[in-house]
Amino acid sequence: MADENDVLTDLNMDPAAGANGADNRPTVGVINQYIKDLSVENPNAPGSYQWQEQPRVDVQVNIAADKVNDEIHEVELKLVVRADTDKGNLYLIELAYCGLIGIRNLPDEHAHAFLFAEAPRLLFPFARAIVSDAVRDAGFPPLMLDPMDFGALYQQQLAARAAQQGEGAPAAPTGDA
Repeated sequence: MADENDVLTDLNMDPAAGANGADNRPTVGVINQYIKDLSVENPNAPGSYQWQEQPRVDVQVNIAADKVNDEIHEVELKLVVRADTDKGNLYLIELAYCGLIGIRNLPDEHAHAFLFAEAPRLLFPFARAIVSDAVRDAGFPPLMLDPMDFGALYQQQLAARAAQQGEGAPAAPTGDA
């Protein structure tokens, strides 16, 4: 005998979904993630392994989203990592790490925020590990990228775009959190 409200046995969990079983609740999720492109350059090996000076490491991040169909988007997290010294380039790593993101019944403004803030946050730890391994496999100490606040970056981009369009920066939320 099944207990009432038992998630495993209750077949009618949401009567508000409709008698026909329509799925009208907002749903998002990562369907798949994969390396779309990876390039590792080690142009000055083996001489660069003898260089003693501290390298300058530059990390560039870009996010893109493309619609695959009405419910699936491809989010691309592109990382370009370059390490240089005065003697030359140590390494250059270019990674395009992607995720297929499923979105259903979500308003466009929320979908945009999910695609450009939340999805990259979910993908970043995996991309970070790939970059670390690529640097190590190129013969250098692994590079551990610091965590990134993609939500703050998203808000900065929105503010910059609004300022560029002459609308001014959006007002910061007010109230107690």
